[in-house]
Amino acid sequence: MSIRWPRVLNPTYLSQIIRTQKNPLKALDIFNEAKSKYPEYSHNGPVYATMITILGTSGRLKEMRDLIEQMKQDSCECKDSVFVSAIKTYAKEGLVDEAISLYKNIPQYNCVNWTQSFNILLEIMVNENKLEDAHSLFVESCCSWEVKSRVQALNLLMYALCRKRRSDLALQIFQEMDYQGCCPNRDSYLIAMKGLCQDKRLNEATHLLYSMFWRISLKGNGEDIVIYRTLLDALCDDGKFDEAVEILGKILRKGLKAPKRCYSRLDLSQCGDGKDAEVTKRWIHEALVRGSVPSTASYTAMAVDLYEEGKIDEADKVIIEMKNRCFKPKHSIFEAKVAALSKVGKVDEAIKVIEEDMVEVNCLPNAKVYSILLKNLCNTVGNSASVLDSLNKMSKKVNCMADKETYSILLEMLCRERKYPEASQLLEQMSIKSYWPGASSYNLLIEGLCSLGRQYEAVMWLEDMISQGKLPDISVWYSLASSFCNPEMMKVSSETFNRLRSL
Repeated sequence: MSIRWPRVLNPTYLSQIIRTQKNPLKALDIFNEAKSKYPEYSHNGPVYATMITILGTSGRLKEMRDLIEQMKQDSCECKDSVFVSAIKTYAKEGLVDEAISLYKNIPQYNCVNWTQSFNILLEIMVNENKLEDAHSLFVESCCSWEVKSRVQALNLLMYALCRKRRSDLALQIFQEMDYQGCCPNRDSYLIAMKGLCQDKRLNEATHLLYSMFWRISLKGNGEDIVIYRTLLDALCDDGKFDEAVEILGKILRKGLKAPKRCYSRLDLSQCGDGKDAEVTKRWIHEALVRGSVPSTASYTAMAVDLYEEGKIDEADKVIIEMKNRCFKPKHSIFEAKVAALSKVGKVDEAIKVIEEDMVEVNCLPNAKVYSILLKNLCNTVGNSASVLDSLNKMSKKVNCMADKETYSILLEMLCRERKYPEASQLLEQMSIKSYWPGASSYNLLIEGLCSLGRQYEAVMWLEDMISQGKLPDISVWYSLASSFCNPEMMKVSSETFNRLRSL
C-alpha cells in the first residue's frame, strides 16, 4: 500500500501512519524514510515510543534494540513509559538480563524521571525470585533523584520477603520507611500484616495494627477494614477468640470511629459457643461491616477481599448490607464476583451476574468484566461455545470491546478444540480490529484448515501472516503441500494454487 505523505510532516501524523501498518518492518521502513523525505523533520519521544511498542509487541527484539539505541543518538526527550514497554517486552521473552542492562543505561538517555521503570523492573525481579539482584537494584537506585518515590519499591521488597516467610525482615523494612523519607501507605500495612499473620507473629501484628490508629486510620477510613480483618481472622485461627473480640472493640472504637452501640455489647455468646473459628470469623466480619463508617469504599474493600479469598456467600451478604444502606455496588465488586464464580466453575452464575445483577443496580457491564469472564472460561477445555456466546453479547454493547489478549486466548482455545472454521471466523473479527495474533496461532490455524480440506482459507491466512513479516513453520508448508497433493481432499482451483505459488 502506497503512503500518502503530507506536504509538511509532524511526529503525530507519522505515528498515525505507522500504526496502520500490518507489517512492523514496513512501519519501521516508513519511520526511517521520514527523515530522508523531510530534511527539517526530527523524531520526538512519542513517535519513538509508538515504533518501539510496535516492534516489541510483534517480537522484533533486534529491531527494537537498534531503535532504542538510535533514540539515544538522537538525544530527544523521552518519557519513562518507553523504557517500561521495552523492559516488559524483554521480561516476557525471558530476557531479564537485557531488561536490567537497559534500565542501567537509562541515564544515557534524555529522560529525567524513571520511577516507573525502576518499580516495574523490581517487580519483575521479585517475580523471577531474583531477590539479591532486586536488593542490589534498590540500593543502587533508591537515592537517585530521578526515582521520585520509593514506597512502591519498598512494598515490593516486603512482599518478596513475606512470600519467603521472612516477615521479620519485612517488618524491619516497614519500620525503616521513615528513615527513607517515605510514609507507609495502606498497601504497606496490608503486606506487613498478612506476612506477620502468616508466620504466626501475632504479637507484632497486633502492635502494627495499633500503630495504624494514629497514622493512616486517624479519620476512621473504612478501606482499612481489610487489614483489620486479616489480624482478627489469624487470631481466631489460633484459637485466641477472647483476644480477637477485645481487639475488635478497639478497632471499632479507635480505628473505624464507630458509634458506641456497635462496640459496647460485643459478646462471643452471640456466635454459639464462641469456639468455632469459622462461625466466629463470620460474626466478626459482620460486626466490622456494620460498625465501619458507611461508605462505598468500605463495603467495596470488604466484598472484593472476600471474593478474592473465594468466600462468595459472605461477600454476597456484604453486598446485601450495602444495598440496604442505599449504597450502589461498583464495577470492581462485580468484577471480583465474576472472577470468583468462574474460578470454581460456576459459569452460569457468573453470566447471570453480568446480565442481571449488574443491570438491576444500573451498573452497565464494561469490557473489563467481560474480559475477566472470557479469560476464566478459556482456561477450561470445552467452554468455547459459552465463550463465543459471551463475546457476541459483549460486542453488541456500546463502548464494550474485548482486548487483543482475550481474542488471542480464545483463538488458541478454538484451535486446541479443533474448531478451525470458528477460529477462522474469529480471526476475521480480529483483523477488522487490527488484533494480529502471534505466529504460533497462525501456524495452528493454517495446518488445521488444511486438514479439513479448506485450502483457500489456509492460503488466505498464510498471505496475511507473511504480509505482517511473520514466518510460517516448515510444518505449515508440509501441510499445504500434502493437501494439494491429496486428490481425495478436494479439487484445488487454479486461483488458489496460483496464490500459493506467488508467495
